[in-house]
Amino acid sequence: MTRTLYLFGSAAPPVFDIGHVVGDAQERGWDVRLGLTPTAARWLGDQLPALEESTGGPVRSDYKLPGQPDVWPKADAILVAPTTFNTINSWALGITSSFVVGVVAEGIGKGIPLVTMPCVNAAYVQHPAFHRSLETLRGAGVRVLYGPGGFEPNQPGEKKPYPWAAALDAVTAVTG
Repeated sequence: MTRTLYLFGSAAPPVFDIGHVVGDAQERGWDVRLGLTPTAARWLGDQLPALEESTGGPVRSDYKLPGQPDVWPKADAILVAPTTFNTINSWALGITSSFVVGVVAEGIGKGIPLVTMPCVNAAYVQHPAFHRSLETLRGAGVRVLYGPGGFEPNQPGEKKPYPWAAALDAVTAVTG
């Protein structure tokens, strides 16, 4: 039986590794469908055809039009990573103006296992909305990988490895 993972990425530098993450998830037995925020899709524009080939389906960054069929299988889990300051706060507030946020906001209500791992710098995490948003998502049942064992903020402009393996491990943990 094939399990379907929706892998959703925001416009943060680790999104450039998403092709490798798709492959790693597939090696773990997932049928991966890739969704991106509009800015992340623009960043990866020249890679989109290869990403569609590797996932076997369209990379989505926009809502489908009314009446159009859904082209993806139902999700067994959703991983949102990297998740930017904007995406975290929009999701926690239920502001569904983007496809990615709309799907994960609805995913809470549908009971789909959800994992998110932020990618924000130490300046953003000083904003009071950020920690409130993380607590809101945790309270809604989302597994948030922030802090030890997940993502730890870096200084603005600083580059550190993004813990993709921890994110995929967490998806396995929440799905049994």
